[in-house]
Amino acid sequence: MKIDLSGKSALVTGSTEGIGFAIAKGLHDAGAAVVINGRTQAKVDAAVARLGGSARGRAVDLATAEGVTALVAAEPAFDIVVNNLGIFQPVDFFEADDEVWERHWQVNVMASVRVARAYLPGMAEKGWGRLLFLSSESGFNIPVEMIHYGVSKTADIAVARGLAKRMAGTGVTVNSILPGPTLSEGVAAMLKEEVAAGKTLEQAGADFVKAHRPGSLIGRPATVEEVANMAVYIASPLASATTGAALRVDGGLVDFIV
Repeated sequence: MKIDLSGKSALVTGSTEGIGFAIAKGLHDAGAAVVINGRTQAKVDAAVARLGGSARGRAVDLATAEGVTALVAAEPAFDIVVNNLGIFQPVDFFEADDEVWERHWQVNVMASVRVARAYLPGMAEKGWGRLLFLSSESGFNIPVEMIHYGVSKTADIAVARGLAKRMAGTGVTVNSILPGPTLSEGVAAMLKEEVAAGKTLEQAGADFVKAHRPGSLIGRPATVEEVANMAVYIASPLASATTGAALRVDGGLVDFIV
């Protein structure tokens, strides 16, 4: 199997590091012309330099309607859009005020809704396109320590499924990808005390999964590359019969047989 994305343009939101950067790299390595997105010019420039080649960047905050409008004005069309932008913040339900809920909703849901609304019509007009939502296994297994996050990720799955139906017959597929715990920079920051105490990051990650996600069948976090591999395949012409799916890269954590 060879994935060739030559001649395709791709946007990956929130892609200066972590899963987003790994997806951008995978798409870039497959031949796509990739646009990196982040909020600060410095981080965008650094990520573009790491990719090299035809990669370029757009520093814009997509958590606002104005930010999406600015992006679309600068980049009016893409063949592939990966809605990766997202945040998480462990806060107990009774301490999570409206601001916490609203921030997660705007970043994790509405940014993707606005991006989808902007770019799907152009894909349909061309008769080909790929839209991916980076959700989470937390969309099924709502985490008690951040219910607000889980709800936002459930919404992403629902939006992706609905849009897949809306785009039926256009040549455009829409899917969501559900990573489990993944060794991104954000998780590494969460585990920094364990690493400072002498554990490797991989050991600290495995201990976290065993303690807090004991249902994992692999007993460790995924790597960002493992998640990116799924995204690159789904973004390719090879995945033309897959749409409306919630595709898990969760190490078997979600206890479903379908």
